[in-house]
Amino acid sequence: MSHLLQMNEVRAGYGKAVVLNGISFSMEQGQSVALLGRNGVGKTTLLETLMGNTQLSAGEIYFKGQPLHHLPPHQRARLGLGWVPQERGAFVSLTVEDNLRVVHRAGPWDLTRIYALFPRLKERQKNFGDQLSGGEQQMLAIARALMTNPDLLLLDEPMEGLAPVIVSELAQAIKNMALEGLPCIVVEQQPILTLSITEQAIVIEKGRVVLAESSQYLAENPEILSNYLGLRLST
Repeated sequence: MSHLLQMNEVRAGYGKAVVLNGISFSMEQGQSVALLGRNGVGKTTLLETLMGNTQLSAGEIYFKGQPLHHLPPHQRARLGLGWVPQERGAFVSLTVEDNLRVVHRAGPWDLTRIYALFPRLKERQKNFGDQLSGGEQQMLAIARALMTNPDLLLLDEPMEGLAPVIVSELAQAIKNMALEGLPCIVVEQQPILTLSITEQAIVIEKGRVVLAESSQYLAENPEILSNYLGLRLST
């Protein structure tokens, strides 16, 4: 079986600063992956590198069997990478519905399916981007990425700073996307929560992958993850 995504000994960073120092991992079609590690080890940089927003100095990246490492960000997006950065970036002068329509590309994700996934957005469809709560803006950011009909969705701390009830809604939505077959890579500061909505997990340390296991196994054995993250975790 060919990999959906493969990174081979990738070295990347910003300017002269190297953050990823030999990253290698692969994921299959339909998988959801938790990307874990202490603060500052390169989780966001890995996603930024996949999108072409860092300086790649060594290694190769393949997506759907095609070399990705020499392509600019807009071509990577056209190939099917969906990106939800920490900055939500709603178009504040547009309504929720217009925010979604303006980025839509042909595929299974349309307004009907988006509103089924995020009923709050259907309720707010005529509201402007600056009339939404932080949680609703995050839902809109994910929904906009979905409207591009990606083959792989990258989520960078989608639940950061949100109220517990919104975190629960977003976690369930991400889990539903994965169950429906949309591959995701999720960076999140809540390890146990992230493991509960993904199938596989990798841990980064000093710019390298130091652990790769099933999410279920790590959730059932939190002491293993604690050794890498320096946190006391409980199930």
